[in-house]
Amino acid sequence: MMENEVFKALADPTRRAIFEKLAEGGAHASALREGMAISQPAMSQHLAVLRAARLVREERQGRFVLYEVDPEGLLLVLGWLRKYRAFWPARIAALQDVLKDMDQ
Repeated sequence: MMENEVFKALADPTRRAIFEKLAEGGAHASALREGMAISQPAMSQHLAVLRAARLVREERQGRFVLYEVDPEGLLLVLGWLRKYRAFWPARIAALQDVLKDMDQ
């Protein structure tokens, strides 16, 4: 399942930080490393995992590669969350009933 790859990719705090930087706008790998204690090979590996999960795409610009968030990958997360959307209103309503009973 592709959703598993997305959640696995985002489970790592370093990859989440990289993804959050990319969500602010596209960047080259060297710019992504700024402020992070991470080697170039490690950054390449993290970006490869994010690409494999379809969360990041790349575009070659001369000798550099620009990385940016791939919205298609986020659609998998949205689809997964939609399955549970109906769950929360019923649970919150039940909690409100319990809390009302406790107040009386």
